[in-house]
Amino acid sequence: MKINQRTLGAAVFASMLLVSAAGCGKKKAPAPTPAPAAPVKPVEPPPEPPALTTRINSFTAEPRTIERGQSATLRWSVANATDISIDQNIGAIAANGNRQVFPSNTATYTLTARGPGGADTRSVTVEVSAPPAPPPPAPPPPSVSGSDLLTREAQDAYFDYDKSDIREDARQALTRDAELLKRIFAADRTFTVVIEGHCDERGSAEYNLGLGDRRATAAKEFLIQLGVPADRVTTISYGKDRPVCTDADEGCYQRNRRAHLAPGK
Repeated sequence: MKINQRTLGAAVFASMLLVSAAGCGKKKAPAPTPAPAAPVKPVEPPPEPPALTTRINSFTAEPRTIERGQSATLRWSVANATDISIDQNIGAIAANGNRQVFPSNTATYTLTARGPGGADTRSVTVEVSAPPAPPPPAPPPPSVSGSDLLTREAQDAYFDYDKSDIREDARQALTRDAELLKRIFAADRTFTVVIEGHCDERGSAEYNLGLGDRRATAAKEFLIQLGVPADRVTTISYGKDRPVCTDADEGCYQRNRRAHLAPGK
């Protein structure tokens, strides 16, 4: 079939218009480029807490001043330490405590504490003073001889008229004399005693010598019964020859009727 050239040209032109119209349409926007991802930081462990500070809370000495021979007490309190010690040969100690010390001279004690938080030291001084000088010894008591002691402390034993019986008041006096003689004999092994028998003025000299002897013998036997050694005691009778009183009355007579202790010769 024979195509008309004019018709063919129109068809080509129409095709060109369609292509041109299609080319002139709105262009489509390109898809956005995604932003690059932020770098991921590694997770860091939390920081370790700082070590607690090693410290000495207190270090004291009570009392701070003593006399030689006395004691003082050290007291302390330490925190956050693993190694704690005091010098002066005390050595390692616990974190809290006390220690009694007996310095003979003034001494300084140093406490040292160490730990992860560092170190700390503190010192205390105990002053030691010499005790006061003792007072001079008291002078010894004056020496008293057995004779002086007997003369000063012995008691006479008194008797009834014309009697040699030991009555109650004489028993008490001779009992005290026995203790006195034991003390004197213990201090002086050579000491002896004489028991004198005395009478009042009534009666003959011969009779009173015999009565005085009976009185002295009765006193000796009583003392021996109380433990006085017989070989340290002798007797003698003076009858009425040595009165202590010369009045002619019963009061004076009574004073002369006696057994009297005197140092032996």
